[in-house]
Parts: sequence; C-alpha cells; structure tokens
Amino acid sequence: MELATLAKVVQDQVVDKNPIPAEAGAVHEAAASTPHISIKAEPLFNLFGLEVTNSLLTSWIALAILIVLAYLYTKKGSVYQVMNLMLRGIYGLFASVFGGKVDVFFPLVASFFIYILFLNWLGLLPGVGTLLVKVHGEMVPLLRAGTADLNTTLALGFFSVLMIQVFSVKYLGWGKYLGKFFNFTNPIKTFVGLLEIISEISKAISFSFRLFGNIFAGEVLLTVVAFLVPVLASFPFLVFEFFVGFIQALVFSMLSAIMLSVAITDHSH
Repeated sequence: MELATLAKVVQDQVVDKNPIPAEAGAVHEAAASTPHISIKAEPLFNLFGLEVTNSLLTSWIALAILIVLAYLYTKKGSVYQVMNLMLRGIYGLFASVFGGKVDVFFPLVASFFIYILFLNWLGLLPGVGTLLVKVHGEMVPLLRAGTADLNTTLALGFFSVLMIQVFSVKYLGWGKYLGKFFNFTNPIKTFVGLLEIISEISKAISFSFRLFGNIFAGEVLLTVVAFLVPVLASFPFLVFEFFVGFIQALVFSMLSAIMLSVAITDHSH
C-alpha cells in the first residue's frame, strides 16, 4: 500500500513539472490540420555533398523522361509520329520570329519550351506535393514542381539571357555588341547604355519571377481547393492549371525567341 502511494506521489510530481498547455495542444492540432505550403523547396538528402531538394528530384525525373522520349524518337515509331507533329507545330511558330535563321535557334528555344512544359505538368500529377516523407523529424513532400522553385526559374532565366548575349556577340561582333552598353560620345548615349545593362539583368529576373509566380500560385490554389472542398470540385482548377502550364512554357520560350531575334539584329543601319 505504501509503495502504491509513493508511486502516485512521484507520478503527480512528474506531471506537475511537465505541464502541456492547452493552447500548445490547440496550435499543434491546427497545424496538423492545415495544408502544407512552403515557398521554398525542402531538402530531402545529400548526394556527394549536394543538397537534393524535392524540386530538384522532380527536375531529374523530367530530364530522365525527356531522354527516354528522345531515344524513342530515333526509333521512328508511334512516339516519333506524335512528337514530330508537336515539333512541327512549334517549329512553324518560331519560324515566324526567326525567319531564315530558325534552324540555328530552334534547338535552344524548343528545349526551353519542352523542358518547362514537362516541369509544369509533372507538378500536377497525383502524388506530387501530396506524397510525404519524414526528413529530420518533419513531414515534407517527396516531389514538387521544378518551376515552383525560384532556384530553377532563376537558372532558366539567366541561362536564356546568357545565350542571348552569346548569339548577339556571334552575329554583331564584339565592337557593336559592346557599343550598345558603352557609348561615351555624349551623355545621353552613356545613360542609354547604362539602361541597356540594367535591362539585360531585369530580363532574367522578369523571366524567373513570372514563371515561378504563376506555377507556385497554381500549386497553392490546387492545395487549398483540395483541402477545403471534395476532390472532384478541384478538377476544373486542375484542367485550368494544365492550360496555364502550357501557356507559361510558351510565353517563356517565345519571349526568349523575340529578345534573341532583336539582339542579333544590327540596328546601326
């Protein structure tokens, strides 16, 4: 009897020393019941010192799918017929921008379009954003749309602007290329050159945030709608986001094509 009484006293002391506030429990329950939304990609694991995030993993999957499709395209089968139909359509679209130079620039701008399209659409597949894994004691999505990560869109934006500069030097030469930015013949042209430098940097930032903002907003919309209403009610939004993913891929590649076409044109005549 005395042992039972002593055990009861010790248990009461332990409970008193480690109280769990009711407010903390309520906050924990509320956090568990809300959808998972994070503006940055969550890290999953390290690979040879490289931090692999869920968006990077999705980007690798998209790249692997494209490599397989490229291999099947060389086999001249049914995949070849479907892809050739799609490539002919976007070839004619870019031909209206580049004219006779379309064969030179089509591989670049078509790669932008196809890769971004796959990244956008992969983010809408079942399991992407909803399949959770435990990382460092926290549940995070295993997969996330590559273009819903600002790092990915910044890389695409700056690479696009970099290639614009490379082709501009190739077609205009170093003299005319640098003359756009550094012209000290009068103060007005000096100021315009400074604006041109700022404009080139802002192009990359504009590309990046436009693509990231639209895709990330679509992910948040689908997450919130799926959380608040039944699954079937989110289907119209899913169809709309498929359309948005296509439009954003087309906008990015077409803007790159137009700016590239302008950059390689000699305006001194």
